[in-house]
Amino acid sequence: MAPHPTEKEPVRFYNLPLDERLKRIGEQAGLTPDELAALSGAAGLQPEGADHMVENAVGVFGLPLGIAQNFVVNGQGVLVPMVIEEPSVVAGASFMAKLARAGGGFSATADEPVMIGQMQVLDTPNPHAARLRILEHKAELMSEAAEIDPVLKKLNGGPRDLEVRILEHPATGPFLVLHLIFDVRDAMGANVINTVLERLAPHVAAISGGRVLLRILSNLADRRLARVRCTIPLAELKFGEYSSELLRDNIIAAWAFADADPYRAATHNKGIMNGVDAVVIATANDWRAIEAGAHAYAARSGRYISLSTWGKDAAGNLVGTLEMPMAVGIVGGATRVHPAARAALKLMGIQSASQLAEIIVSVGLAQNLAALRALASEGIQKGHMALHARQIAIAAGATGERVEQIANQMVAEGHVHITRAEELMKGM
Repeated sequence: MAPHPTEKEPVRFYNLPLDERLKRIGEQAGLTPDELAALSGAAGLQPEGADHMVENAVGVFGLPLGIAQNFVVNGQGVLVPMVIEEPSVVAGASFMAKLARAGGGFSATADEPVMIGQMQVLDTPNPHAARLRILEHKAELMSEAAEIDPVLKKLNGGPRDLEVRILEHPATGPFLVLHLIFDVRDAMGANVINTVLERLAPHVAAISGGRVLLRILSNLADRRLARVRCTIPLAELKFGEYSSELLRDNIIAAWAFADADPYRAATHNKGIMNGVDAVVIATANDWRAIEAGAHAYAARSGRYISLSTWGKDAAGNLVGTLEMPMAVGIVGGATRVHPAARAALKLMGIQSASQLAEIIVSVGLAQNLAALRALASEGIQKGHMALHARQIAIAAGATGERVEQIANQMVAEGHVHITRAEELMKGM
């Protein structure tokens, strides 16, 4: 229904002043003044806190935090905090979430939070016999592993399986690799896995007759996958001069390029990670681990391919899916130390690591669609440069209202460059 002539159109979120945006998300998520201050940067991580997190600390480093709008994940609306310096990512994800919302939003699932701990066993007299001896003691080793972290045991986490492989390399000859499959509950899992492996190492060495060297978590978390799908109604796809059918088919063809060619797949998957990493960083999780796992998983067949898929259903609607490792936590580490990360989790209403994983992959799929839609229509630069123009204006020395004035002028001219921004500044 159109608004009454005397009524005002509601102001869009991105058109609100910065302090009004902060106030609105605080009201929606029930955030305290301290939590809002942490998100705004006014009272977030302080140098004293940073000094306890990393060695040789001298301060803290700020990045923009934006809020992605319109996300519906498993039937629930969610505000998504994204920490990223690249223009157009938050806007792109928000708009694609709006299109997906018309098709019911994102449907996501996550595996149990099971991680793999690896133990390298060298110098066994007979690797095959040593492998069998370890497997004969499997129940004993798993029982020992279960007692190492009483808190995790109380939460029904702990060892789930134990596997042993034989590998060979010219530098070492044959060696054993023990995989401890371990449920870490709501943790990312690195610390607990590494602790358990180190405690088990002497026992494994005695059983195998070999020398245990590496004892370390694997970031190829292929037992801890998150997956998501969405349907974009055909009618929602029409854009400018592009018909819905043409844009749908162009998006599918653009995805096929990435699935067929690793050179394209690297940039395609980077677009997915633009969305994924931004939420991972906002929650103070290990984005490097997520990146490593994602790219290794994309190459699991021996050929590096797209992490996502795009096609059409029987009704002609655009359908997308994404599946990738997602080892994130909501307890322990920086996630519980960083005030803004705690506020970000509350903003999203996160109750479990699995729920966080489901939201993150949804943002990854939305951002992937944003990039594909731009590439398949007007090109990636038009929308991106409109936002990038603001940064160029600031770099040229613009402040206040002049930032928008210079940015808008450069976009209108189709000439977004520092030299043009400097010329416009001089003219003012």
